[in-house]
Amino acid sequence: MHSTATPTHCPYCALQCGMNVRPGDGGEVPVVEGRAEFPVNRGALCGKGQSAGAVLSSRVRLTAPLVRGSVTGQLEPATWEAALDAVAEGLARTRTAHGPDACGVFGGGGLTNEKAYALGKFARIAMGTSQIDYNGRFCMSSAAAANQKAFGLDRGLPFPLEDIPQTDCVILVGSNLAETMPPALRYLTELKARDGKLIVIDPRRTRTADQADLHLAPRPGTDLALALGMLHLVVAEGRVDEAYVRERTSGWEETRAAAMAHWPEYVERVTGVPLPQLRAAVRMFADAEHAMILTARGPEQQSKGTDTVGAWINLALATGRPGRPLSGYGCLTGQGNGQGGREHGQKADQLPGYRKLTDPAARAHVAEVWGVDPDSLPGPGRSAYELLDALGQDVKALLLMGSNPVVSAPRAAHIEDRIRSLDFLAVADVVLSETAELADVVLPVTQWAEETGTTTNLEGRVLLRRRALTPPDGVRTDLQVMHELAARLSDDGLEKKFPTDPAEVFDELRRASAGGPADYSGITYERLADGDGVFWPCPAETGETRETGKTGEAGDADKTGEAGDAGEGTPRLFLDRFATPDGRARFVPVSHRPAAEEPDAEYPVHLTTGRVVAQYQSGAQTRRVPELNKAAPGPFVELHPRLATRLGIAEGDDVAVVSRRGRAVAPARLTTTIRPDTVFMPFHWPGAGRANTLTNPALDPTSRMPEFKVCAVRLERSA
Repeated sequence: MHSTATPTHCPYCALQCGMNVRPGDGGEVPVVEGRAEFPVNRGALCGKGQSAGAVLSSRVRLTAPLVRGSVTGQLEPATWEAALDAVAEGLARTRTAHGPDACGVFGGGGLTNEKAYALGKFARIAMGTSQIDYNGRFCMSSAAAANQKAFGLDRGLPFPLEDIPQTDCVILVGSNLAETMPPALRYLTELKARDGKLIVIDPRRTRTADQADLHLAPRPGTDLALALGMLHLVVAEGRVDEAYVRERTSGWEETRAAAMAHWPEYVERVTGVPLPQLRAAVRMFADAEHAMILTARGPEQQSKGTDTVGAWINLALATGRPGRPLSGYGCLTGQGNGQGGREHGQKADQLPGYRKLTDPAARAHVAEVWGVDPDSLPGPGRSAYELLDALGQDVKALLLMGSNPVVSAPRAAHIEDRIRSLDFLAVADVVLSETAELADVVLPVTQWAEETGTTTNLEGRVLLRRRALTPPDGVRTDLQVMHELAARLSDDGLEKKFPTDPAEVFDELRRASAGGPADYSGITYERLADGDGVFWPCPAETGETRETGKTGEAGDADKTGEAGDAGEGTPRLFLDRFATPDGRARFVPVSHRPAAEEPDAEYPVHLTTGRVVAQYQSGAQTRRVPELNKAAPGPFVELHPRLATRLGIAEGDDVAVVSRRGRAVAPARLTTTIRPDTVFMPFHWPGAGRANTLTNPALDPTSRMPEFKVCAVRLERSA
């Protein structure tokens, strides 16, 4: 007899596909099935989602704490009491000797809203440190910064996914949906079935680009010039929506002047995109009654990512798209809780509700919820890469939850050295990742179907992930870990401020977010359990729209969205006004500039990186699933046959890819679907084929995003 299935959501990407999970019959691997009634995936699951239960097998996941032995120097099983004592002692010792900012905290975009919220709170009031950031800085931060500049609010998609097939044209910039979030590809195929047009911009002809009516393949790092060239043509051809620009925007004249400096012939030379293709893209987009621009990591993971996304937003604004039905700009968030994870306080400069840590009103509000003095809250700390780069120097101890920077950080060999130089490292994770292998203490924690919590998907839809399975006896939740550590770091009952019940934590998060840009105060577990999620902002428990004003000035507000059905929250933003003080969207003038590192005689080829369909992020979990490893067993170097011939490289040859930061070796994979001046490597693997050994940590000045997507390399045949 089958046990009862529990409706919940996938642990992987930001679609947060609905699934039913039940314990396996006669075995320990749980059974996972797609949930047909959930509107985002409608029952479809990718291979990662279908096999997600395998990671929870006791043969794969951690089931007991590990502490590094003083004699053996190896990680050895320990009791929870001993492990927690060791973590508290390591943090307290560092704090006493070097001050609170010598202790750092590094979180993850896969943590639930409750855990992300509690982690930011823990860093600031239990550890007293400003040094907290998370791996989501490496994913969506440039789009978030551009959204804030243009619209006054950052929600990845300001409309639900269901709107995409109903529009008339989509420009998809730097996204390979077919491999990164396969169930979402149906939205593009449905668009085309309605005779809608799809323009894909990617230096590779990916499986997603195969669906396109028009594929533009710019040189890596030139997306900014491409967007400016298209805007130039929109102006030159008289395609600007003058009434929209006049009534709903500000800053157009300066932006227009900046775009007109980017002549189409110059853009063709910089990007390598032929001018006829550029003109065709402008016609296809501007002639559509309804149209959208969607960006992903391609334009965002650059040292000019904020300006690049801003240029695509400018194109959308000039043609009158944002804030109109079935139109607009959106960012395709990547990580499972990449949206919620960037809203509630685990970022270096942020407080819950997407409040700014430097805003006195925000500090006062959150401090009141937390029961502390606003002046006791630390100021902003280092961004993710800067925090990792400071390890072993200014930051001597680190508590890390749900991240694997040994594989995922840029200039990874250097970051691995920095992690090894720490006085103390504690890692809480479900598996023994490459970063956990370096820790002094490893804490086995629950994940996904073993715990209840909320996530927020790429639409801004807050979802309830229900606990479907009983975790092993030796495993605890991250909330329990923070509760126990707070008790050990203070003798005044500080642990009472860190409840272990996720529902209690969420209720506090609601209060902390109330009145902020990302207002969850009207969302409850009961509302989430009754439907298919609630779109933030949602300040009232009746499904009303959020009244958004400036952070800390909730009383000076106007509507920025349209309410959905009762209980839905705000599915569509900006239909009446934008979340800026005057209600207008802001054009931000930008100009093209080269990547931080361009090819030269010594390093003559571009490297770009990305994902494959059967692996996820650093691969810490997916590389433990046999069927996924069979589909994607290891790293590779994708290059054009013309480049391969010039270098004497054949299919399957081991190729050394060398940058100024290091060397990676992987088999050659020859294909005509990539530019001849560019090579591609997936970044899921450690060891000799670690792609992020090569990548450039040059940072965007606004978002502090590293330049993962473009650097200069040379190729050598490897003996």
